[in-house]
Amino acid sequence: MPEFMDIEKLVSTFVIPWSINIVLALATFFIGRWVASILLKIVRKLLNKSKMDAILINFVTSILHAILLLFIVIAAMDQLGVDTTSLIALLGAAGLAVGLAMQNSLQNFAAGVMLIIFRPFKTGDFVEAGGTAGVVETISIFSTIMRTGDNREVIVPNGSIYNGTITNFSARETRRIDMVFGIGYGDDIRKAKQLLNDILEADERVLKDPAPLVAVGELADSSVNFNVRPWVKSADYWNVKFDLTERIKLAFDDNGISIPYPQMDVHLDKAE
Repeated sequence: MPEFMDIEKLVSTFVIPWSINIVLALATFFIGRWVASILLKIVRKLLNKSKMDAILINFVTSILHAILLLFIVIAAMDQLGVDTTSLIALLGAAGLAVGLAMQNSLQNFAAGVMLIIFRPFKTGDFVEAGGTAGVVETISIFSTIMRTGDNREVIVPNGSIYNGTITNFSARETRRIDMVFGIGYGDDIRKAKQLLNDILEADERVLKDPAPLVAVGELADSSVNFNVRPWVKSADYWNVKFDLTERIKLAFDDNGISIPYPQMDVHLDKAE
């Protein structure tokens, strides 16, 4: 009889309460996960309607999922009678230590979020940022992958990009080509200017509006310098610049117009 009483006491004191706690903990965990999945679907739909970048949507939902899962685990452990206060304090201390150890990564993360939100450039743009010039291939949370003109892949930390100057050469449909051509002081200025205007007018890639500019910009030490500034589509910039440089040089050669190089006249006084 005493043994039966001990078993009954054990069951009533430990087995039944712990069984109830385990069932409640499991119910809390699975129901919490189900509610979290519904919340994540709602958040994802709202973010998709706001036309936010897909990278940022995935990142936000991933962070939200991790936070919700952490709360669900803590709530389930609380049902088991575990002291979650010390656990929360431990997680906070661990988070602070990780944050201090990953300051640069957190800076890159924050910069990545800002780049994705404000969109100073997009995939396919040719930009100069973070000390690198190239075509943007991938924008991620921590870094941006760029392809240089000689086909090198450069991974630039987002912090370096966001904290510096960003020049987006693809942001506008048109660009102006700034070129300077010098002729000799003895050459015909009117003839040279007419040649430059004819070459620009003959190139169909040079836009009529805004009109190209050909003007004497400087009377330099060894040359009369013309500022030549045609407008072109951004995609045609380099091809037009290279072609115009070659054509202008050939036209000057064919018409007897010199392109002087820096020189200095030295006069020597003969000692008596």
